Amino acid sequence: MLSLVVFLPLAAAIVLAVLPQLPDAAARWAWVAVTAVEAVLVAALWAAFEAPGDGGVAFEEQVAWIPTVGSSYHVGVDGLSLPLLALTAVVFLGCAVYAVREQDRPRPQAALFLFLQTSCLGVFAAQDLILFFLFFDLSIVGMYFVIAGWGHGNAAASALKFFLYTFLGSLALLLGFIGLYLASEPRTFDMVELAAAAPLDGSPVAGGLVLGAILLGLAIKTPTFPFHTWLPPAHTDAPAIGSAVLAGILLKLGTYGFVRIAMPMLPEAWRDWAWVIIVVGIVSVLYGALVALAQTDLKRMIAYTSVNHMGYVVLAVGAAGVAGGTDAQAREVAVTGALTQMVSHGLITAALFLLAGVLRARAGTYDMGSFGGIAAVAPRFAVLFAVVAFASLGLPGFSGFIAEFQIFAGVIGTVPWTALALPGILVTAALFLLATQRLLTGPVRGKAADVTDLRSPELLSIGPLLLLSLLIGIFPRPLLDLVEPAAAAVVELVGR
Repeated sequence: MLSLVVFLPLAAAIVLAVLPQLPDAAARWAWVAVTAVEAVLVAALWAAFEAPGDGGVAFEEQVAWIPTVGSSYHVGVDGLSLPLLALTAVVFLGCAVYAVREQDRPRPQAALFLFLQTSCLGVFAAQDLILFFLFFDLSIVGMYFVIAGWGHGNAAASALKFFLYTFLGSLALLLGFIGLYLASEPRTFDMVELAAAAPLDGSPVAGGLVLGAILLGLAIKTPTFPFHTWLPPAHTDAPAIGSAVLAGILLKLGTYGFVRIAMPMLPEAWRDWAWVIIVVGIVSVLYGALVALAQTDLKRMIAYTSVNHMGYVVLAVGAAGVAGGTDAQAREVAVTGALTQMVSHGLITAALFLLAGVLRARAGTYDMGSFGGIAAVAPRFAVLFAVVAFASLGLPGFSGFIAEFQIFAGVIGTVPWTALALPGILVTAALFLLATQRLLTGPVRGKAADVTDLRSPELLSIGPLLLLSLLIGIFPRPLLDLVEPAAAAVVELVGR
């Protein structure tokens, strides 16, 4: 069933690609139907999931693929990957609904996004490093064509910068994977076996070099400071649904790699590098918030808040590597918070980018100075924007509060001076309140007069994302029941 979840969107993409006579309306609704089926299938996986007692993965499928190098088609899910599979299904469904009235080449757009969905699902399901790398690279290719083909402004240059940056990261990642393979005995790319063996423990120089390569590849994809410079132009020039997928899902491929690959497979090197990772996390939190505060372009502001929010994840996983003389329970709370933050950020930031897309579709700009008093002409837009702004700044009752509270409780309990990152929350609150004030309040002015209220597809795509954030904030237990055992397993592997 897991392979069906991964490859159903790809099969639908191939059908759309080879049927040029298919009407545009049929292609759009086929995209919605496939993503809806995907969401139902992932919900069924969640309902049937039982964590294996041996620390392995559920819904496991393994078939010989490249036996000469110890690589197989090996997929499976656990508490680390299943929430991100669900997030992927929800965000892509929201994008399909949002674009249901799209007039710009809807058939190839639908096929491309379905291809991109398979590549993202494949990363989260992969249990073999070569398979992981294959899907990881395909996601870069898919997003390149999304930005270049449906973007605006300087889209061609932004797409090229995105591709070159992230492809360089993937090459570094491949180099790290080869290092793990060469150190393993017997030689294998199997992620479950590599996590159990930790083949480079006892080799601090080689382990540090391999971890450095893997960290470089994942840090570019996340992105963290100073590897973030591709992100603002990519977001600014991407279409709304492209930005939603890029922020909501593709950035998580990097942070997921930390907890799936780097931490369990290179525990000794991770502990050695923990202090560097913590510092990078703190800098990303503060830098992302401060630069976002200075922006006048709404999309660039949201892009820099992603650097801030992903910085919390990096801070948490870095603190999990400070094993000596620290509280294991605090480190487990930090990793749980990091995983929760991935889900929370995906929901909230995807909604923010879709709302930003509404402004450009109506008025042709993201410049916040060109608007004012939108609440008077578009009340539904104003309500959802205010809600998503408060959700993003970590207001209690939303998923962001659950995530950030766990992260800071865990990291301060492990490394007290990480409280230096706390002002990032205050700056984030200030920037979202200022954006809300600039866009929504006061008399109607500038291009706000051109803003009509949310249409049904926009409301039906953005509303459920915020509802899920609210449900996680009020009833976090179903998510935490899945994540906490997996976080504990990761902390145990790092501390061995």
